[in-house]
Amino acid sequence: MWLPRTVFMFGNMQKGIVLFSVLPVRGAAAESAEMTTQLLFGETVDVLGVDGRWAHICNDYDGQSGWVDAKMITLMTDSEYDSYQSLMDMSTAFVRMPMAFAVSQNNQTTVPLTAGTKLCNYKVDEKNPQIARFEVLGVPFTIDPMMVLAQPMAINRDSMMILTRFFLNVPYLWGGKTVLGMDCSGFTQLIFSMMGKHILRNASEQATQGELIAGAEKGKKAKFTDEDLKLGRACDLAFFDHADGKITHVGILIGNGTIIHCSGRVKVERLTAEGIISSENNVLYKVGDVTHRLHSIRRY
Repeated sequence: MWLPRTVFMFGNMQKGIVLFSVLPVRGAAAESAEMTTQLLFGETVDVLGVDGRWAHICNDYDGQSGWVDAKMITLMTDSEYDSYQSLMDMSTAFVRMPMAFAVSQNNQTTVPLTAGTKLCNYKVDEKNPQIARFEVLGVPFTIDPMMVLAQPMAINRDSMMILTRFFLNVPYLWGGKTVLGMDCSGFTQLIFSMMGKHILRNASEQATQGELIAGAEKGKKAKFTDEDLKLGRACDLAFFDHADGKITHVGILIGNGTIIHCSGRVKVERLTAEGIISSENNVLYKVGDVTHRLHSIRRY
């Protein structure tokens, strides 16, 4: 039987939590709409309203809003949210490997978790250090501590190289932020989160944060020189634009004239004052072509 489409908005925003490994966020209330970002296990949201089977949400972590499958959001009471958020505010542990597996102690089911997933009330078992535990809404989980980063790593080249090596060759996916596919700013947000730095979701937003080291502010045109490029150092973010100054790409400086970024896949390429130099032949570019025009370098 056909049912009419129901649209309603909550008078007071309700809080929700994601209890799935990853949840696509779409730009409109339709399965065919573009995926703009993803939510990871344990992330909380404001539920702004419902349109049919779609929930309009805003992510607490980075303020990104969009539409998700409503049945994949678990509503929280105010007390549940306050208790969970107080624990999360004190939590410092993240899944560090591209993929890990947690086991619910309620029913022994396995939940795959992707890198960057924050773990609530994480503790290593004192009697058996090969087992660690965390909890979500009172449900205890176990996880291999070798899969977990108990504390964020320092923002330096060594940390960044340790973290990024597991993501080389991850394919590009618009809106993605997992090892199964990620976009340029999803990659940078993920790596910086594991170095203890909260940055926004999209490249154009990230270009408003941090300290401008070289180039122009967002929205303005810039012309780089070799001397400008030398001002950058490992872990700075490099931004790239179109001719109109609109930021369209971001990557992480490694040093020695190289950058790691996600374009087609996560890869390391040479960076000049002009921009990123292609290391491969494909349908669009050949080795030596400039693929992205350098706009600015910012430090976090």
